[in-house]
Amino acid sequence: MSRQQTQTLARILITIVAAIAIVPIVIVITFLFINGLQAISWEFLTQPPSNGMTEGGIMPALLGTILLTLGTAIAAIPLGVGAAIYLAEYAKDTRFTRLIRLAIVNLAGIPSIVYGLFGLGVFVLFLGTGTSILAGSLTLGIMTLPVVISTSEEAILAVPQEFRLVSLSLGATHWQTVRNQVMPQATPGIITGVILGLGRAAGETAPILFTVAAFYLPQLPQSIFDQTMALPYHLYVIATQVPGMPLSVQYGTALVLLFLVLSLTLIASILRTIMRRRREW
Repeated sequence: MSRQQTQTLARILITIVAAIAIVPIVIVITFLFINGLQAISWEFLTQPPSNGMTEGGIMPALLGTILLTLGTAIAAIPLGVGAAIYLAEYAKDTRFTRLIRLAIVNLAGIPSIVYGLFGLGVFVLFLGTGTSILAGSLTLGIMTLPVVISTSEEAILAVPQEFRLVSLSLGATHWQTVRNQVMPQATPGIITGVILGLGRAAGETAPILFTVAAFYLPQLPQSIFDQTMALPYHLYVIATQVPGMPLSVQYGTALVLLFLVLSLTLIASILRTIMRRRREW
């Protein structure tokens, strides 16, 4: 087989594999769009559920998911990016730091329900926050931390060493070099990892099941110590626990949740593209 034939065969195989991965996703999105679009309306997005959740809208659940996502970002981003900076720029390559990196990788693979039980034991019971937005946000933040740390560290390490050497040779301190040279170049990768982590948190059910999610709570939360409804758990409830629930409402709720997660991914892609154009390497 000639080199040209090998390249053609490889291209065909890669195309087939890509299609196998993409086609099911397109089918799922199309199916949800067709079946759920009829339920989407202004009232559906802005009104609380009513009549045993078989009518009305999803406003409390939608707002609760947005608040939990924001809380997760506040809890995970500063700590995660700070840990990544320390591991990439300050920590020496010792057995201890290698053990920490291994622990971070392992934490990323722990089932989300384990984080939910951890949040129940530590935040809800031990610290006494009760089932609240605060407890749910902290639990989701801890679950998101490994992803944020790993992606941020990789983005920082990917910055060419020349940026550091030139800055240090001009008299800048190590922190000034990290802040003014390394971090601006690593920001696209950091933002991508952070938003992908938040997208995962927005779609999780198990952690919020133990720490914040309410079965039915049409009132909007007044503080971070209140319970709230959330789209993932609300979708589970109306799909399995509510008799006589119209299928259009179930698909409409799923479509809104999917749109929320895809919006985060789209924002990450746009920000990454814009910042990569400004990058100097």
